Amino acid sequence: MAKQARRPGRGTGKPTPVRRNKAAPAERFPPPKPPRKTAKTSEKVVFDAPSTESEEPRTFRLGVVPGATPGKWIDAWKQRMPRVPLELVPIEARATHAALKDLDAALVRLPLLDPTLHIITLYDEIPVVVAAADSHLMAVDELSTTDLAGEVVIGLTDDALDALELPGTLPARFAPLPTSEAIATAASGVGIVVVPMSLARLHRRKDADHRPLVDGPHSTVALVWPRERTTPDVDTFVGIVRGRTANSSR
Repeated sequence: MAKQARRPGRGTGKPTPVRRNKAAPAERFPPPKPPRKTAKTSEKVVFDAPSTESEEPRTFRLGVVPGATPGKWIDAWKQRMPRVPLELVPIEARATHAALKDLDAALVRLPLLDPTLHIITLYDEIPVVVAAADSHLMAVDELSTTDLAGEVVIGLTDDALDALELPGTLPARFAPLPTSEAIATAASGVGIVVVPMSLARLHRRKDADHRPLVDGPHSTVALVWPRERTTPDVDTFVGIVRGRTANSSR
């Protein structure tokens, strides 16, 4: 066997064996090679990414007759459609058709017969008798039509109760008045007014009061919109008034 070459040691004078054909520790475990670049690392491919284009700004215009109460539906709309403002547009009960030309939908009072409209019944309102706060009619909790015999009934230019028949009553000798003026007149002790309860509350006065008319005609509030303009926004509002959640199926 050949003898291993030696070299002198430092300071000792003794030879030190010389290592041959052996890699240094760092060379035996080289660092991993970096991965090959096949594409720019700054570019990521995202599948089904939402469109970055913003929707065209729009407003949902909802017509409302006096006394209608859409508050809870408006709150639900704001939560479900935060980017689409809802604009309330007051409309007269007798001008529904003309108003719908510039509206997405409307809360109106029935009857309303029109085959070009979608009509969804929402709720009924009981009628009330409005009179002066000190009227003898306010001495009871509720009234019937027989209790109104001999009373003067003030006519309304914006009557919400069509075909109101009150046997034994007398019509006022002056021309019909808007509801707010008629209630003010009744508060002075001149006659009575019969309206849906929401309108009596809308025009509430300290010198007037009201009582339910138990056998009087109810007023039905409905949601209507043109059949030819059933948009996604209209569908959303219909779902809200019907109580559907954002995840509900039709």
